[in-house]
Amino acid sequence: MNHDRFEEPVTVLVGMGLPVRLESVAEAYALLQDWPAASRSSAHAIALNACKAGIAGEIDAETVRATLVAFARRNDILAPDMVSLAPAALAGRASTSSNGTRNNG
Repeated sequence: MNHDRFEEPVTVLVGMGLPVRLESVAEAYALLQDWPAASRSSAHAIALNACKAGIAGEIDAETVRATLVAFARRNDILAPDMVSLAPAALAGRASTSSNGTRNNG
């Protein structure tokens, strides 16, 4: 069993909004290490320290994941949950007729 893997991946938006799926403590650590120095904050330090503790086996991967999610939310890089967005997208598609116009009927 791999103890550094997250039960559920965390998807963050990097660069020009490119989604990146983080599946492990090591991947989270790499993202945080590459974070621009000018943009680092206390949330970054907490998440980075959690990654270091996770790599050392001092805390579990899910604790690291929670700090990563908090960091991503605070920095507005947490990708939206595509599963929860899917029903809304399908509802919008269903109300559009075959010629591409909305059926307001």
